Amino acid sequence: MNRLQHASSPYLRQHATNPVDWYEWCPEAFARAREQDKPILLSIGYSACHWCHVMAHESFEDAETAAILNRDFINIKVDREERPDLDDIYMQATQIFTRGHGGWPMTVFLTPEGKPFHAGTYYPKEPVRGMPTFKQVLAAVSDAWRNRRDQVYQVAEQVTEGLQRDLLGLGESASPLDAALLEDAVRAAIRDFDPVYGGLSRSQPKFPTPMNYEFLLSMTPYLGDEGLRQRVLEVVAFSLKKMACGGIYDQVGGGFHRYSVDRLWLVPHFEKMLYDNAQLSRLYLHAWQATGMPFFKRIAEETYDYLLREMQAPTGAFYSSTDADSEGEEGKFFVWSLEELRAALPPEIAESAVAYWDATESGNFEGRNILHVPAEPSQVALRLGIPLETLESHIGQARQLLLNKRLSERVPPHRDEKILTAWNGLAIASFAEAARVLKRPDYAQAAARAADFILESLYQDGRLLRSYLLTPEAAQGDPLGAEHGASLARYNGYLEDYACLIDALIQLYQTTFEPRWLEEAVTLAETVLIHFPAEDGGFYDTSDDHEQLITRPRNLQDNAVPSGNSVFAKVLLQLAAYTGETHYSASAEAILKPLVNAMREYPLAFGEMLCAARLLVHGVQEVAIIGATEAPQTIALLEVVQRGYYPNAVVAHAPDEAEVFPPLLVERTPLDGQPTAYVCRQFVCQLPVNTPEALRAQLSA
Repeated sequence: MNRLQHASSPYLRQHATNPVDWYEWCPEAFARAREQDKPILLSIGYSACHWCHVMAHESFEDAETAAILNRDFINIKVDREERPDLDDIYMQATQIFTRGHGGWPMTVFLTPEGKPFHAGTYYPKEPVRGMPTFKQVLAAVSDAWRNRRDQVYQVAEQVTEGLQRDLLGLGESASPLDAALLEDAVRAAIRDFDPVYGGLSRSQPKFPTPMNYEFLLSMTPYLGDEGLRQRVLEVVAFSLKKMACGGIYDQVGGGFHRYSVDRLWLVPHFEKMLYDNAQLSRLYLHAWQATGMPFFKRIAEETYDYLLREMQAPTGAFYSSTDADSEGEEGKFFVWSLEELRAALPPEIAESAVAYWDATESGNFEGRNILHVPAEPSQVALRLGIPLETLESHIGQARQLLLNKRLSERVPPHRDEKILTAWNGLAIASFAEAARVLKRPDYAQAAARAADFILESLYQDGRLLRSYLLTPEAAQGDPLGAEHGASLARYNGYLEDYACLIDALIQLYQTTFEPRWLEEAVTLAETVLIHFPAEDGGFYDTSDDHEQLITRPRNLQDNAVPSGNSVFAKVLLQLAAYTGETHYSASAEAILKPLVNAMREYPLAFGEMLCAARLLVHGVQEVAIIGATEAPQTIALLEVVQRGYYPNAVVAHAPDEAEVFPPLLVERTPLDGQPTAYVCRQFVCQLPVNTPEALRAQLSA
């Protein structure tokens, strides 16, 4: 066993039996590199990454390769999910070396000062399609280090200087941040829509990119051009339906896989990530609110049910991911042969299921079937000669029978059980919002339990931490485990951790109207304003007391998770509405204004930032409702704003005018002694109303 046996990351622990002399990212590794005058091999990956496992098996488990690594390099393994700062910095470097072809596993060669001088991704053990083998790369790098050291350092300095420069060319834009920018971004975002299979591009692989659909959907109430508004709704609804009918969606167990390797959304990489399912469940919830289509509600609920069933820890928080592989085969847990389907289901139900999910003898994935829904259910029912209701009943029963069989008889993929603050924030926000929209108190309870766990276990001395893992040693009370730092919470929280948790707390407040959630959100926001600000406005991803790296990362574009700056801009505007504190909105504006040109030119890289820009341009709708919580009129008023799709609205509620927090409630009194709603936007208030119809009219104006 090597040093990784005591790591807090399940991904690093998977490498504990490698013959490679691995270090975690730590001062000791860099000191050793300086002492021994060796370059550093930095390998960055994550637990659910298929090609990370392939490279580990081919090279890191190979004694001959390990001997070369141990002789010529100091070797560092990093879990990108625990250390997004390192992942961001060295991914930018990798993209410089590979001309934009970054990915994982990430393989970076560093000087003992941490500066990159060569990088790539997966390297095979044997020659494949002209790619150099890993051993060839190691030999070439080692030769350069020994014989061309000046050149190595020259490259390292140039790349590091490039990383330290602001690559986006930020600065005050001559273009205004206005409704025209948002409309331009909408038109640009749908320009490459795939009219056959859905999606915002026709290329492959295809990723769900929920932030972009959220932006498009959220603009529909604000588009003056009715033709454009209808077009956007069609693009979003068609794309979301195609995704959820494809193999990227788990037709049996609910939830989405990471991405599809084809244009059809059919063949996925089978890993499932918490961040995808947290964001997509919320997106499908919003799609149901905006369109009223029951299909979207079903997909949202199935995804929530999957998260509660398979991804919730006993503590209430949510685990990070599950692998693509089980028993050494990609997708084995999820795919079915025709024979397996017929054996698992009663004949009538099997006939419906086989037709509905398009299962065949030859299959569509290595001789087995990825279940998908290529035809409209009404067409399938017609073909089978049965009523649509009968088909729907059969499919519901088939789902449950196949799920039970899968869970009881199949070996599940490995689950990465670390708990990440930002990703839990995404999940909590989604569950909290769904609780009030769908009237699901169990979802509210799940959101509150997870939030309480994060605030109790990942919040120390007024600061958030990034990652928590209850390791086997800690679970068994082994003091050696604790001594090696192998349990509980680690790493300073990043901007995305604060921003996503603040978003979650705001959503929890709007579901429960317990002031404590909003009070915590305000406290966390103030912490960010103190410890994360950049000199030119906006915010760094790391705090001012974070470990010093070769550059201080500041990611403004969305990746699989929205950027910390974009989420923080959004929640600052919401907190400004709740509290009346103008420094929140000023800070949000400082994030957004330098990005006007970038958002117009690359809207699909800034979906969440554009959502924040929408809040700034069109104004937050401030809704204060005063009235006894159990009164039917109060419930009716709350239902208007909770069930309807009002993406710019924030809601505060108190049973009477005595409530002083949040300040949005101050001096709001019941009209004629009846439950009353107050709607304000951009410093202008409507007349108070106490009927659902009047409130709906004001919100839709």
